[in-house]
Amino acid sequence: MNSLDQRTQNQLFVEARTHHGFTSQPLPEGTLQALYNLTRWAPTAFNASPARFVFVQSAPAKEKLTQALSEGNIPQTLQAPLTVIVATDKKFYDHLPTLFPAFDARPLYANNPAIAERGGLQNGSMQAAYLIMAARTLGLDCGPMTGFNPAKLDELFFPEGQWTSNILINIGYGDTQKLYPRGPRLSFEQACSIL
Repeated sequence: MNSLDQRTQNQLFVEARTHHGFTSQPLPEGTLQALYNLTRWAPTAFNASPARFVFVQSAPAKEKLTQALSEGNIPQTLQAPLTVIVATDKKFYDHLPTLFPAFDARPLYANNPAIAERGGLQNGSMQAAYLIMAARTLGLDCGPMTGFNPAKLDELFFPEGQWTSNILINIGYGDTQKLYPRGPRLSFEQACSIL
């Protein structure tokens, strides 16, 4: 595998920002499929892929979503052409016979609710991050959010109880006039150790 050029690295990491405002530019046709088709190839434990993605685009669906949002997240969500609810399928392990045929990994989760919950959340959160990176490769900006009432959101969107909300991600073309000053990051010495 070859190293990506500096321009690409900058687009994905260095220059990319968390956006709190979006322009009115619509998403290109096929964006939802392109986002998922990139995201699905990224690794998860046992290839379990526990995340489920609900693409919220319509005005009625956005209004419904605002009922569960923290007040400060409502304007940016209504502005963004797309909000993705990244949920976790509590029974993700039912797909393991297909997704991971090397051996029967299903009982590792099906017989251990605590391990299934932790594995679903960990791997689903990774998939949320992969979705952000996929969006950036498509030239889109993102605004991930955890400022919402999960119980209310689940009641509104997942009343059957099998999926539970994890993270929300606004996606579109960011309004650079609404960017906050960039926050600092920890240095290598502060965040890392070598053993």
